[in-house]
Amino acid sequence: MGDGFTWLSKDMDETVAKALHAWQVAQEKIVSGAYDLILLDEFTYPLKYGWLDTNEVIAWLRAHKPPALHLIITGRDAPPELLAFADLVTEMRKVKHPFDQGIGAQPGIEF
Repeated sequence: MGDGFTWLSKDMDETVAKALHAWQVAQEKIVSGAYDLILLDEFTYPLKYGWLDTNEVIAWLRAHKPPALHLIITGRDAPPELLAFADLVTEMRKVKHPFDQGIGAQPGIEF
């Protein structure tokens, strides 16, 4: 629900606003009871950049996330508080990537 790569943003206020709106939508989806699994792709960045307070997000999740809901949060540089809160933490490393072969980021895949 963002506007692409943050380092390419032409209007950082709009980028931040989109991230905050995405969190509001995510909160609605999380409490809806309509999902078994929700993926918050690249959600570590709004936390890392301070657009959202990590401790407030964790407190909200503790209070509102249904126990059976699988919530997946991806992204680099996850705050230590988020890592401590998570039930499962996986660290990935690139072995091979299309970008290395000249294939640029694709809408719907990388953004």
